[in-house]
Amino acid sequence: MAIRAFVALDLDQAARERLKSAIEILKPQLGGVKWVRPDGIHLTVRFLGSSTPDALECLKPRLESAASVCSAADARLTGFGLFPERGAPHVLWVGLEFAERLLRLQAEAEAASVGCGFAPEPRRFAPHLTLGRWRDRGPRPALPEMDLGSAHLDQLVLYQSELRRGGAIYTPLATFPLSG
Repeated sequence: MAIRAFVALDLDQAARERLKSAIEILKPQLGGVKWVRPDGIHLTVRFLGSSTPDALECLKPRLESAASVCSAADARLTGFGLFPERGAPHVLWVGLEFAERLLRLQAEAEAASVGCGFAPEPRRFAPHLTLGRWRDRGPRPALPEMDLGSAHLDQLVLYQSELRRGGAIYTPLATFPLSG
């Protein structure tokens, strides 16, 4: 049985509330965007895709070990951006700037994933929080400047992702506190 999965850092509730407010401000300005539910906003550190239960079980102790040597940290939310970098936008995101130890944690999650049989991620890690996706291609919008504050990152989570008509449902399979 295949399980669609990913590894992420969760945000604190105050950061989620600020992002929810930002989405409400942006909605009338940006048409055609399918918005992410604020409770589903997370920092993906490794997308796993279609996974087997055995591969996910292999991953759990490795993620626990990586989280145990990394301490919690605050990440500054740096503003809005678009993917791709040129042409019609597909994804609206918020960037993050954070401590080097969280980059090391991401590298450890990547190494753990490869060690459990997942293909290496070919793209460079670009820390961001997805806020929405455009259904149809259109011109690049002007994005407002907005102070979004920071987010407290204190747990690594292995999630199952179920794609549904109303949006993806994320179910934690295992949670690992950052305790280093």
